[in-house]
Amino acid sequence: MNIPLSKIINEWIPDNSKVIDFGCGDGSLLKELIDTKKVKGYGVEIDHKKIQECIEKGVSVIQQDIDAGIQEFESSNFDISIMASSIQCLKNPHLALRRMLKLSNQCVVTLPNLGYWRCRMDLVSGKMPVTPNLPSSWYETENVHLCTINDFEKLCSDEGFVIYKKLFLNPKRQQSILASRSPNLFASEGVYLLGRK
Repeated sequence: MNIPLSKIINEWIPDNSKVIDFGCGDGSLLKELIDTKKVKGYGVEIDHKKIQECIEKGVSVIQQDIDAGIQEFESSNFDISIMASSIQCLKNPHLALRRMLKLSNQCVVTLPNLGYWRCRMDLVSGKMPVTPNLPSSWYETENVHLCTINDFEKLCSDEGFVIYKKLFLNPKRQQSILASRSPNLFASEGVYLLGRK
């Protein structure tokens, strides 16, 4: 079954919650959550063009480099924070996750899986992977810390994060038996709902 990523995230967000979306892009996800879940939503983005698109959608957005620190939000008591397809672009993803779970009870994280079999084949053939989840060439990419599903789950274990929910998707953003049974090899993307112990 083909499930848009926004639909998965939407289902994990409680109605009327206070949400912050780090790396919110053009604000489409937040706009959807505001319209369908009546959330009080805020976005954090660094790209000027995307910030303008957020403003045009009526989404509250702050210009901020996530790597520079997100401590200023810690007194805001968010119910949930989101980082969709952005964590691999950060210099210190583990620190960002710690901070996200200080300022919110739970966080949703999505990430491309470098362990996906097509990525492995590209690496074996001597080139950096280019897939639907990793669409840029190595010299154009914003990705700094790519990881596998196993790497990410080990990080969660090492940091003491609780994985409440997880879904594994193929390149068409569909759930499949192969991706569910052997996600490190057959999932091109992981979607997680995390919390603290």
